[in-house]
Amino acid sequence: YVGPQTPHGNWEDILAKYMSGELTLPSQGGAGAAAAVAAPAAAAAPAVTPTRIVELKNMLTEADVSSDQDYEEIMEDTKEECGSFGALKNVIIPRSGPGLTKIFLEYMTPADAGKAIEQLAGRTFDGRKVTAVYFNEDKFNSQDYSDDN
Repeated sequence: YVGPQTPHGNWEDILAKYMSGELTLPSQGGAGAAAAVAAPAAAAAPAVTPTRIVELKNMLTEADVSSDQDYEEIMEDTKEECGSFGALKNVIIPRSGPGLTKIFLEYMTPADAGKAIEQLAGRTFDGRKVTAVYFNEDKFNSQDYSDDN
């Protein structure tokens, strides 16, 4: 391969972006895969005060958390993957209420949470584009997983 390097892209992400129209080939007037992979990092800049909590959206469906076996697999995979970004204290995956289909990651420091957001924002998971943002710690501690700040 002699094209530009794509540091955080993998074939599934690039294919999903191409199929959704988010990525166009240079021959189609687009910038190609390197620009599509670099774009999510710019979009990941936090608009709120950094916290130790990361909220992930668009990773799960209700069906994903309905089965105990699937839920446990998702929990284990999430802890393993997201623990690689920093000191992960806790993972919460609500199975009902306003947090349904969201994943909450509690890190030891806001810096670790920031690393996770940088790495996770814009990833494609099962054909869906993941959003990763800081989440209010007071709301998290009171188990209020609703979207309104």
